[in-house]
Amino acid sequence: MQPSITNNFLGLEPKDCDYSRARVVVLPVPYEATVSYGGGTSKGPAAIIAASQQVELYDEELSCEPSEIGVATMDPVDVSGVSPGELYERVAPHVLKILHDGKIPLSLGGEHSVTPAIFAALQRIHRDTTVLQFDAHADLRQEYDGEPMSHACAMARVRELAPAVQVGIRNLSREEAAWIERDRLPVFFAHRMRKDPDWMKKALAEIKTEKIYITIDVDAFDSSVVPMTGTPEPGGMGWYEVTEFLRLVMSRKKTVGIDIVELAPREGMHASDFLVAKLAYKCIGYLGNH
Repeated sequence: MQPSITNNFLGLEPKDCDYSRARVVVLPVPYEATVSYGGGTSKGPAAIIAASQQVELYDEELSCEPSEIGVATMDPVDVSGVSPGELYERVAPHVLKILHDGKIPLSLGGEHSVTPAIFAALQRIHRDTTVLQFDAHADLRQEYDGEPMSHACAMARVRELAPAVQVGIRNLSREEAAWIERDRLPVFFAHRMRKDPDWMKKALAEIKTEKIYITIDVDAFDSSVVPMTGTPEPGGMGWYEVTEFLRLVMSRKKTVGIDIVELAPREGMHASDFLVAKLAYKCIGYLGNH
């Protein structure tokens, strides 16, 4: 896989997206195989990159241009015809190259089944890491439609590898709820978060490791904020709630990788694409600010 010059995140000039000097590497993973409601997540990475080229490089919150830390963009991972079980082998070489080169991968999905594949590779180098998940769904099923690698099982697979803290959750099965209660998993439900002014402090306290990996399913946002996703849910998080918590966590912990998944773009409806592109840029800004 080669760095993309003509179709790079933020539309940077070649000298500004040089892989050798980049601290962050954007890795598109346009995988879609186990979606269970709305489709279109395979088009998510391209839509995010296209929208990012309309994002102003100056960030008024951080009073800087976060892109100056260096942001390279790789060509999309070829995941055509790949089964969920084969995804690990297809993604791992790209993630490991980025990490071995001393850079931070910012992966753009694709459905949420890409997360355990990316994290499994990352954990070969960053073993003592907690996964922080933003999501509407618990994704703790052991299998869904007979597939243990389904997007609905992403965090069940992640939890086999590392501890996790989950925020924004507001849709799950009885079995998932029983697991959360039985093992007292650190899951922050949206209906409780909205009534608890200290939820961010409590969630941060549940992250026991210095290193974190962040996975953001865009349906963590309320469906009125990001309607273009495979399984939109009402009652979700808002822009400032998500970005405030990201800035807090990323200022206290060492972020070793990020993925943003489950955007399902629609022709002529760009608000969701732009929000996700700006969210990715915010993450880059918070990385560079600490």
